[in-house]
Amino acid sequence: MEQLLGYVVVGLATGSTYAVIGLGIALVYQVSGIINFAQGDFVMLGGLTYAVAAESGAHPVAAAAIALTVTAGCGAALHLFVLSPARDAGHDRLIVLTIGASILIQGLALLVFGADQHFAGSFGGEHQFQAFGISISAQYLWCAAVAAAAATAVWALLTRSQSGRAMRALAADRETARLMGIAPLRTGLIALVIAAVLAAIGGIVLAPIQPPDATAGVPLGLKGFTAAVLGGLTSPLGAIAGGLLVGVVEAVVTGLVSSGYRDAVVYGLLVAVLLVRPGGLLVAAVRERV
Repeated sequence: MEQLLGYVVVGLATGSTYAVIGLGIALVYQVSGIINFAQGDFVMLGGLTYAVAAESGAHPVAAAAIALTVTAGCGAALHLFVLSPARDAGHDRLIVLTIGASILIQGLALLVFGADQHFAGSFGGEHQFQAFGISISAQYLWCAAVAAAAATAVWALLTRSQSGRAMRALAADRETARLMGIAPLRTGLIALVIAAVLAAIGGIVLAPIQPPDATAGVPLGLKGFTAAVLGGLTSPLGAIAGGLLVGVVEAVVTGLVSSGYRDAVVYGLLVAVLLVRPGGLLVAAVRERV
């Protein structure tokens, strides 16, 4: 039982990064009505840029700033040069465009960074702490703390800023918001940049635990998508809860069974939820829209 509780602690920490990834997916879906399948590649790009900059001798703060800037710029480029010109296309075509963008970003990352993994040191050194009978790296605490700070910042943006109120208005009633003078394209750009920044944050805090390479985007994006679907794509709070659930399931399966079954169980849970409750497990519990 003590080991099980320890695995839950680890799962909550890693799940917090999946939560911010899923939060970005849910945010873009709420504002634009599309699922951004390039979100995982934003995670990869942020983590890889951070790790390469750190390997080159940059201070961790400078490396993180570079990674956030590059990833935010990539998110803005996706909106301005891919999604915005195709704004009159249906949502299904826009989703296909995000898949194409995902492939393009991965290819460019392979050209720029190569296929090898890159390594970044833990934020607080190689400190370990004991929790319920197992040894846990202090980096997991950083994952939880940074993810909590990012989620709080997004909440403050949505509830305390003009841009956040515009996003909430678009999510509640797109046509009425348009009549009130809210520009969907500009608001969509802001949402996508925020989603890219959230993805980069997830990639940065995961880099010391899971050394990134150019192919890491797809599995991380699927974890974030799973988090968003489990919690309900129409609920950012649900996406956070879904990410925590994914992290706990992963950690428990890895610790008690085998890491080889980890992804199968997580994606099996996703399929089951889509079949039984496609709106998400928490759709009835969390009603607030952004």
